[in-house]
Amino acid sequence: MLEGIKQIEKSTFVTDIVRNDYRTATVFKKHDIDFCCGGKLPLEKICDHKNLNVDVLLQELKAYSRDWCPSGTHEYRTWKPDFLTDYIVHIHHRYLEKSIPETGDFLDHLTKKHSKKYTHLPQLQELFNGLAAIIIPQIKQEEEVIFPYIKQLTRAYHNKESYAALLVRTLRKPVEYASSGEQRTIESFIRQIRELTQNYTPPENACMSHQVTLKKLLELDNDTVQHIYLEQEILYPQVLTMETELMNREE
Repeated sequence: MLEGIKQIEKSTFVTDIVRNDYRTATVFKKHDIDFCCGGKLPLEKICDHKNLNVDVLLQELKAYSRDWCPSGTHEYRTWKPDFLTDYIVHIHHRYLEKSIPETGDFLDHLTKKHSKKYTHLPQLQELFNGLAAIIIPQIKQEEEVIFPYIKQLTRAYHNKESYAALLVRTLRKPVEYASSGEQRTIESFIRQIRELTQNYTPPENACMSHQVTLKKLLELDNDTVQHIYLEQEILYPQVLTMETELMNREE
């Protein structure tokens, strides 16, 4: 993927750039450049038509394609809860805040243009909007309520502060809710989206916009699943264990 993007030349066709790395479609969309049916022109010629600096656009494309993807080899279970919350915020929350509106725009464009041919697209858009309507407020609640509590609790626990048990008695409910509440709804939306798109498989002869949209949905799926795993299987169980231990200490 990254090797392909490094080889972009001014003579490279827009459709080939997107075919090599679907993430570059976001850059073309930003500049109102057709990367789909009308993208069969060299990059330099497109820039001439749009009065864009081709060298600047090349840098944008290369920078966008270098977005770092987190490794699956991290020893997450060895991380303290306060460090893990920071990782979730900076890697997963920031990604979701950027990706959800971008993917929504691609899906909206695809639905408006091709819903007569692909009649499942309105339902796909409805499922996506339902997923987004849950994820965005959840991110805010985690950053404003749940994660600050986890950080405070972790410090009190490791420093053996006398007030640690009081924190548990007064603030534990958000963690209990987060560990059992809306995650199941998120997982349900993702399962339905997978079924509707046949696991993000583009239809035969699907246009480039269709292919890009499905790849962005798959990317969002992968990130959300990893996000849920870190919270449900590692972070929240650690916190609940600390809470139980602190309450037992007080007794």
